[in-house]
Amino acid sequence: MHRLRALWWTVSGSLWLVPSVIVILAAFVAVVLIGLEGTLDLDLAQGWPRLFGAGADGSRAMLSAIAGSMITVAGVVFSVTLVALTLTATQYSPRVIRTFMQDRPTQFVLGVFVGVFAYCLVVLRSIRGENGEAPFVPAIAVFGGMVLALVAIGFLVFFIHHLAVSIEASSILARLTDATSKVLNDLFPEKADATGDVDETAAREERAIAHWLPVPAPESGYVVSVDHERLVEISKRLDCVVRMAVGAGAFVVEGSPLAHRSSGMPVPRELDEAIGNCCALEHVRTIEQDATFGLQQIVDVALKALSPGINDQTTAIMCVDRLAQLMVMIADRRVDYRYRRVDGRLRLICAATTFDDLLQLAFVEIRRHAAGNHAVLSRLLWAQTQVRAATRELSRMASVARLARDIEAALAAYEAREQARLHGSSR
Repeated sequence: MHRLRALWWTVSGSLWLVPSVIVILAAFVAVVLIGLEGTLDLDLAQGWPRLFGAGADGSRAMLSAIAGSMITVAGVVFSVTLVALTLTATQYSPRVIRTFMQDRPTQFVLGVFVGVFAYCLVVLRSIRGENGEAPFVPAIAVFGGMVLALVAIGFLVFFIHHLAVSIEASSILARLTDATSKVLNDLFPEKADATGDVDETAAREERAIAHWLPVPAPESGYVVSVDHERLVEISKRLDCVVRMAVGAGAFVVEGSPLAHRSSGMPVPRELDEAIGNCCALEHVRTIEQDATFGLQQIVDVALKALSPGINDQTTAIMCVDRLAQLMVMIADRRVDYRYRRVDGRLRLICAATTFDDLLQLAFVEIRRHAAGNHAVLSRLLWAQTQVRAATRELSRMASVARLARDIEAALAAYEAREQARLHGSSR
């Protein structure tokens, strides 16, 4: 099931799924409305001539014009979307392109245009009225095409507004933050206790295991999903401990250790393969089980903003604000789910991420690249005070304090350089 979930994450994040579904639905609606014309004895042309009184030639001309204009506008929308993706990748980061591809309003607008095109084609095929054939004009379906064309015009106006808003830095960061926040809530739902995350008993059991047998990766790629429940079942069946060598977001090379098992007895090759199959590998990272990827995308936007070619400190400060929001959210959560037990026995050792790892990922690289920017360094220091106020665990307080001291040192160095520069210029 976890492989099906990984496949669904890939498919649902594509740009073609929603438009394809809408095209199928539009064609189905066209067939249904054409069928209604043949089954219901409705003289709509007589009762409502201005709406349903078009003949075969007029209906063909109108539907042909709508179909041609819809496919043209769809091509323009696709082109504009690609231009927006290119500008976003250049201005912010190539990693944020996926957030545009997953944007439901954009997918829906693209689907509306190609759906109206498909609808008109199906209705056009059913119109008869030449070469001696009995005339047949599905008035309801033809009127539906006109209504859909008017609706599509409204969607075009909406799309232009939506695209203009979605390429703003604040909108991009809001989408990245919302996606990362959802993953963090799913991965770390529990509150941390006063003793922290470390299970000392399980840690001693891990250190007592002297020999580990590697389980090779079946292929190369990024780990996008790990089925921990299935791994626990396999380790229980083998009466061993499985230790993951990599976690979600890591890249593995085919044949390199994906996991290790503690049992020294020989087991069928199929069981080792079953352990390897508990990890879904893809060519690109996804955020669904990888909270670090969400944080990394926001950090990438900040680093791009701090680059000499762009030098956009406002965007960098907004990134720091969003990172502070996410770190405050998990400051009192249990983050390290490293050990899994069944009936009191250690069965699985996960490649878990610690709070300190997330803290370093969120702020260290930005601090290094912002060494010459007083505003960003000051905002980083403010972020540490927010995270420090949200946690009560001593080791986390110490990690935040160490990072705050580094930021204060960078601020002091910056101020010393400025003083030296002013002193030199005054001479």
